[in-house]
Amino acid sequence: MEGFLFSASIYLGAAVLAVPVAARLGLGSVLGYLAAGILIGPVFGLVGTETKELQHFAEFGVVMMLFLIGLELEPRALWDMRHRLIGLGGLQIVLTTLAFMGGAMALGLTWSVALAVGLIFALSSTAIVLQTLSEKGLMRTAGGRSTFSVLLTQDIAVIPILALLPLLALPKTLTLNADGSIDRHLDADHSTGHSSLSLVADLPGWGVTLVTLGAIAAIILAGVYLARPVFRFIHTADLREMFTALALLIVVGISFLMMLVGLSPALGAFLAGVVLANSEFRHELETDIEPFKGLLLGLFFITVGAGINFTVLERDPMGIFSLTAGVILIKGLVLYALSRIFKLHGRDRWLFTLGLAQAGEFGFILTAFSVAQNVIPIALSERILLIIALSMLVTPLLFILMELINKRAGITAQEIAQDEIDEAGPVIIAGVGRFGQIVNRLVSSSGFKTVVIDNDMKTIELMRRFGFKGFFGDPTRPDMLRAAGLADARVLVVALDDRDATLKLVVHARKERPDLHIIARAGDRSDVFRLYNAGANDIVREMFDSSLRAGRYVLENIGLSEFEAAEAEKTFYAHDRHAIRELADVWDPNISSGENEAYIARAKSLERDLEASLLTLLESRRSEG
Repeated sequence: MEGFLFSASIYLGAAVLAVPVAARLGLGSVLGYLAAGILIGPVFGLVGTETKELQHFAEFGVVMMLFLIGLELEPRALWDMRHRLIGLGGLQIVLTTLAFMGGAMALGLTWSVALAVGLIFALSSTAIVLQTLSEKGLMRTAGGRSTFSVLLTQDIAVIPILALLPLLALPKTLTLNADGSIDRHLDADHSTGHSSLSLVADLPGWGVTLVTLGAIAAIILAGVYLARPVFRFIHTADLREMFTALALLIVVGISFLMMLVGLSPALGAFLAGVVLANSEFRHELETDIEPFKGLLLGLFFITVGAGINFTVLERDPMGIFSLTAGVILIKGLVLYALSRIFKLHGRDRWLFTLGLAQAGEFGFILTAFSVAQNVIPIALSERILLIIALSMLVTPLLFILMELINKRAGITAQEIAQDEIDEAGPVIIAGVGRFGQIVNRLVSSSGFKTVVIDNDMKTIELMRRFGFKGFFGDPTRPDMLRAAGLADARVLVVALDDRDATLKLVVHARKERPDLHIIARAGDRSDVFRLYNAGANDIVREMFDSSLRAGRYVLENIGLSEFEAAEAEKTFYAHDRHAIRELADVWDPNISSGENEAYIARAKSLERDLEASLLTLLESRRSEG
């Protein structure tokens, strides 16, 4: 017990010290965890043999991360992104894998080992890159979006890679030497590293793949038909901790079942997340799992850092550094070529090229899995792990290099890339602030499809958190409106804060679609007149209806009955609409209303008419009473 508490104190203490320092230096939390592990392991030797045992526990952090990634990937969203994922992301994985495979075979490795090495180094660090993009505000740039697409493809590709690697495994009577050559003189009892619980330890590679496909089908069926009834049953208990227990049970239970058939727990966790992405309990699961994921994932990176064999570096420092530089160079060349093919320019091109040039955290998982499956030798895996760690440690320097290249070339920061609108609807809502969101909720809740566009990224992201879809972009841009379906829309709601932008949008929409019904938000009467002249059908002053209702409440509390107050409200509303039309004839956009004598005279006359109408109404109601 004392030894466990001491080790726990060492690991947690190292994380508490190293991670905040790394974050302050702009290196990111992942590198902080790796550095903490390196310090307490190879540098100071504070942890020893228990690192391997602890790493098995810490790997649940990776499992939970894959589960959460799966929760974020709704099948429909994946389908909408299919062109970018298959095109850009798929090409990156295939070309990078082939490049590394060719290089590894040139160094003397067999084709199967070389292919495994290529797949391992084809992946980049999702944790480091996404965090860096978020910290530097680059996520919404064209380069950031392309980078995210590749990372997403890589995360998804981990699943088929885990299913493919067993096919590369050697028979039990064969093993691999440190240089990747095959030793054919072992007896039949050689172990491949499968767990004693594995039910497929004696199956050939194709058998393992069939079992993998069967396990995938079982998880999908269970997620579709069993998840919701179980969640509803737990919901009836009305105990918060039961949701947390169920979330952990899903992850741990699926992990155990996958290990039982000799497969990676990450495979099942990811698929379970994707299947549950459309569940109404998705956000509840994310909230419950997130704290465990963060802590265990950090522990995983610490154990990786602590377990790195730096004696390999001591024996051949130039070789390791050269291979690390080679990995970054090969990936960078492939990424640069893809950036040109997919027409990324300037800052976006260098962000895409250098941001993804490192190896990734999934490389640690695939390397360990490859050793267990007898795909690559242990000695080679130690070199691979060291190269992965070093390339990840170099990542902050790659981002600094990117900034230097941009600065030297005179490339300035680009505007945030706007969303590609991939759907249309009968109602387009431009602007979704306090005004537009009420309109959107009413219309969409009534069963009508809306396409929402707003140029405030925070507002769009907040909408998405609450389950409403919206597109980031400038709704006054003609191309955005065309993509949103302006040609076929029945109603356009202009709910922008900017009065000039509102007028510009109404003018353009009326020009493009004379038959379109346009509902526009106005600030005051001057806005109403401008929008009326521009062709808006219905113009809503943002404070008019709420002020009118407040006035009715006043009347109800100073002597009028609810019916009398309601009638007064209706009379005022009808008179105001009539007055707007009357005043529009004498309003002049070149003269302020306070200096337009004709406007003032007509407004006074209309106000006298209003007073007379209300007094007549109330007197008639009282005489009837």
